[in-house]
Amino acid sequence: MESVDVLIVGAGISGIGAAYYLQRDHPGRSYTILESRGATGGTWDLFRYPGIRSDSDLHTFGYEFKPWRDEHAIATADKILAYLRETVDENGIESNIRFHHRVIGAAWSSADARWIVEVEHDGELLRFSANWLFCAGGYYRYDEGFTPEFAGRDRFTGQIVHPQHWPEDLDYTGKKVVIIGSGATAVTLVPSMAKTAGHVTMLQRSPTYVMPVPAKDGFANTARRLLGEDRGYALARRKNIAKQRAVYTFCQRYPSAARWLIRRVNAAKLPAGYPVDEHFSPQYNPWDQRLCAVPDADLFDAISNGSASVVTDRIATFTETGVRLESGRELDADIIVTATGLNVQLFGGITLTVDGEPVDFARTVAYKGIMLSGVPNFAFAFGYTNSSWTLKVGLLCEHFCRLLTHMDEHGFAHVRPELEDPEMATKPLLDFAAGYVQRAVDEIPRQGVHGPWRMTMNYTIDAQVLRNGPVTDPGLRFSSAVPVAVI
Repeated sequence: MESVDVLIVGAGISGIGAAYYLQRDHPGRSYTILESRGATGGTWDLFRYPGIRSDSDLHTFGYEFKPWRDEHAIATADKILAYLRETVDENGIESNIRFHHRVIGAAWSSADARWIVEVEHDGELLRFSANWLFCAGGYYRYDEGFTPEFAGRDRFTGQIVHPQHWPEDLDYTGKKVVIIGSGATAVTLVPSMAKTAGHVTMLQRSPTYVMPVPAKDGFANTARRLLGEDRGYALARRKNIAKQRAVYTFCQRYPSAARWLIRRVNAAKLPAGYPVDEHFSPQYNPWDQRLCAVPDADLFDAISNGSASVVTDRIATFTETGVRLESGRELDADIIVTATGLNVQLFGGITLTVDGEPVDFARTVAYKGIMLSGVPNFAFAFGYTNSSWTLKVGLLCEHFCRLLTHMDEHGFAHVRPELEDPEMATKPLLDFAAGYVQRAVDEIPRQGVHGPWRMTMNYTIDAQVLRNGPVTDPGLRFSSAVPVAVI
């Protein structure tokens, strides 16, 4: 049985970041990353659909410690993947990664101050021992995307594809494509496929807020040229953090004004007389769900030049040749793409026990967005939903390392968050209206309504708490029990 100080689950953007901070701040600690797939990169290696790109700028989606050097702020997956793998190479992280190792479950022993982790590798069951378990596997199932039940699906004689499982040999040249969905994946696919397809139709049940943004950040590129890579990147990062927060705050405080402004921008990018309200004016307020960014207005360009169109309607049934809508209209298709979302799955689907008692995640409460009530020496990485994911992950990793330092200085072997008030009111962990979140809301941890039990989505507040605030708290229970040596 292999024994390490910290076992990191996942070699994507969060796991790579966790490894970097752990090496930097605790070079004497041993760690291993367990990755269920055969490559680093997580999402950016898994998804292969046309045009896949970030929906956040890379000056904030990138790591604070590693400047983003490409001129494109909204970047394609290949560039992001190269950036992540360069981070791995530069810091010697790959030697600590075990590929094709899928974590099944973990059992904590307070007497030993250790996790015993069961892992499946090439059909064999292995066991690892660790003082800390750090889950960095993201928030969705890697092996299965979400597809609702569609009446008549088996009747369709063409090809049905989910973006999470894109066939490498899919040829859509000159073909009629219907993309079901209106989120970030759909608005990425439409302009990319429209370049060579016969025609692409985005079929949505209801509209999503879509906002054109420049693919290149002129300020960032100028700052880098004048100030150098490191200082220019740091300045652009600060500017974009402030900009993201300002946009989100404006939308939350003045939803009517934000709705008017977004509509005005959309209308200016679309042909005269286009039914903007029908296809691009949602019923919900801006940023109640994530705003979809389209670089250089490519979606609107595809609509304007006739290579793509948007239809807002509900599906009655699939037919042999396409889709029949509730309005009676029929959409012919050679290929149907179900860009219908993800299946939320926190912590990689692993099961936990603490001193023999199973952990019901739905009954736990998140502490500072990094630990769970009642679960010792367990940390997880979950980024922002209203800003760049990695901004929060970086702060969480810094706080985790500060917590380890505090435990070393005081001889503590393990720590667990405990609710001071067991009757404290709670609410869903993610206060977010997206369908993929709502489908899983009863299966994931909760958050409190005050103090460290809130799942904050504000970088300024988190920087004060996680980077500069104390690591001790009345909600934390430390123990100085000496762990038993693992043979």
